Amino acid sequence: MKILSVVGARPQFIKATIVSQAIEKHNSTSSDTIEEILVHTGQHYDYEMSEIFFQELKLKKPHYNLEVGSDTHAKQTARMLERIEDVLFKENPDLVLVYGDTNSTLAGALAASKLNIKVAHIEAGIREYKREMAEEQNRILTDHLSSLLFCPTQTAVENLKREGIIEGVFFTGDVMFDALLASLPLAERYSKILENLSLSPGNYYLATIHRAENTDDREKLKNLLFALNQLELPVVFPIHPRTRKVVERFGLKEFLDRLRVIEPVGYLDMLMLEKNARAILTDSGGVQKEAYFLGIPCVTLREETGWVETLEGGWNVLAGTDVEKIVESAKRPLPSSPRGDFFGDGRAGERIVEIISTHK
Repeated sequence: MKILSVVGARPQFIKATIVSQAIEKHNSTSSDTIEEILVHTGQHYDYEMSEIFFQELKLKKPHYNLEVGSDTHAKQTARMLERIEDVLFKENPDLVLVYGDTNSTLAGALAASKLNIKVAHIEAGIREYKREMAEEQNRILTDHLSSLLFCPTQTAVENLKREGIIEGVFFTGDVMFDALLASLPLAERYSKILENLSLSPGNYYLATIHRAENTDDREKLKNLLFALNQLELPVVFPIHPRTRKVVERFGLKEFLDRLRVIEPVGYLDMLMLEKNARAILTDSGGVQKEAYFLGIPCVTLREETGWVETLEGGWNVLAGTDVEKIVESAKRPLPSSPRGDFFGDGRAGERIVEIISTHK
């Protein structure tokens, strides 16, 4: 069996590592082997956002790098479609595997579907019920094109059922949880990020901002940066390249002066920054989940989240761009409620590969 895996953004590199490792494990014990062809669209393309993840996670080098780069949603997706189609004609896979909710996800699913190649979607069924979001559009369209839908939570299964999607739906658990369990011991052993930044556990906040709804609106971005400036502890801010450009264009550089602005970091360093933070403030869905896995209070800088499970027990709080709510939420005491096991048992990757191998 030949599958073609499409990745393009840093969270997808992490997820793909887990599945690739599960494929290797499957091949070592089964005569019915799976050949994986890895395609990197180039949606994230600089070292900090792409190459470092392949190195740290020991993800095999992609067979194809499409080098699409940045552009408008339509132009970027169109280039991906054209180049992915060329690869599909050449490789003729039995299945195309896509991850998450990016333009790379939709392009891979759409290109395969047009050629009547089956699509499998990892992280299927996530909904925020905000149709104007590009990510929500990508999720919905990809799910409705997919033959195999791998849901990270039971909530995702129920979301699909409400849309009439019940065939080929599997609750597998979350491959991001697999990745964290596998990588945290390595991070604790090898990462020197706290030492390099002179940070002590529990004595700093960690913040990330990259969503278009926050960065494309000057007042929203200004409110978020102003709120970070009101916190009593240092705020470590690994700044997304796009966010840095927007800050400069909007004339908001002064708000960075009191923050510990650093370049984007690799996965292992990010895990250590998350694990030792007083609290995490983010508009990233992946970072929300990692905060929850690690037992670190999270403040989501959005009005909604696709990961509603993280709100249980007050571990995550939706604060939007309300300065007062952001500051109060960041300073709240550690929740006393235990965290639930909504995201599986850490074997999602193995489960996904097992299902793929039996659905030819």
